[in-house]
Formats: sequence, C-alpha cells, structure tokens
Amino acid sequence: MAKAEIKKRNSRPWSEDKIKLLKRLFPSGGAREIVIRTGRSLAAVRQKAYDMGINTDKYKPWSSDELRLLKKIYRDESSQSVADKLGRPLSSVKYKARKVGITRKGSRPWSPHEIALLKRLYPENNQQNIANKLRRSISALQKKAGKLGLTENPCVWSKEELNLLKKQYPNKTAQEIANQLGRPVQATRFRIVKLGLKKRRPSIKS
Repeated sequence: MAKAEIKKRNSRPWSEDKIKLLKRLFPSGGAREIVIRTGRSLAAVRQKAYDMGINTDKYKPWSSDELRLLKKIYRDESSQSVADKLGRPLSSVKYKARKVGITRKGSRPWSPHEIALLKRLYPENNQQNIANKLRRSISALQKKAGKLGLTENPCVWSKEELNLLKKQYPNKTAQEIANQLGRPVQATRFRIVKLGLKKRRPSIKS
C-alpha cells in the first residue's frame, strides 16, 4: 500500500462510536482489535490514544471517586457490573479489588464469634438454617466446617426434614433433596436407606 494512501487512511476523523471503542478496549491492551474494527493502522490507534490521554490499564491511575465507588459496590454486585459502571476492563477491576483488600460477600474472614457459632450448631442443625444465621453460602459453610474437622450427626433429623424427604424422594434424586435440605448427599442417602424409602415405579398400562 502506498504511503500516501496509508497517511490518508490514518488521518480520517474519528467518529464518536470509534472513540468509545478506543476508550473501552485500549486500556486493557485491545489495540489490535481496534485496528481490525476501525480499519486503522496500529500506529494511528496508539497515536489517537496518546492524544486523548488514554493509557493502558497497567498505568492508568485510579481516581479517588473510582476507589470510593469500587469499595461501595464491589461486595454486592458482580465484577462485570462494577466494571461497566467504572468504565474499566473486568481484569482491572478484579486486580484493584484484590490490591486494596476488598472481598465479596461470603468470602469475608470468619470472626471468632462465627466460628464458635458454627462449631455449636453444625453437628445437629440444618446447614441452610446455619447459613442463614451466619449470612453465608452453604458452600462457604461446608468448606469452613471441613477445615475445622466438623461433622454432622446423621441421626438428628427434624420432623420437617423427614416429612420432606418422604414426600420428595419418590420423584427427586438424593442429590436434589440434599441440596434442598442443605445436608450432604451421603447423609441424605443414609437416611433414605434407613427409612426404607423406594422410588416410585411407573405404572404399567395394559
């Protein structure tokens, strides 16, 4: 391609949509994608970013307003939602959150009070009820219990749990019922066997 043609192509005015694309992709290292989508040279893309003061994410400083918003909403919203509101790449948002010590709900450190409550309740209580009391997910609850060496007492089932098990088992799997009850699937299967529950067989039409 002739130099005159390259110069002409690179000197075309940037439309508003292409500038938005530049702002969105360039910080996260998307210069080559911009080249493909705008039909401009890599040098032109980099020059336009330089002219507009757009840096790659590695060097783009966070303003105090951005940090305040990050700390305010990161725990409750998805990373993508936060990235969209900040106008930053997803990877940048996750990196910054880790760097400033922001964790999501459910991944916050366990307090001594929570651990004591978990140890007291876990052996003989429904996991979902414990999770609700601690405001944590069942998976976080089970993970922490495993680290602490806690085990459930498979002999202690509430009347409501037993009724639900008897009602649901003919049509649902042990795993589905375990998830609903917030109990390990092994404990649920043990209880099914002990109660002598059987799957409902489909009726045979004559």
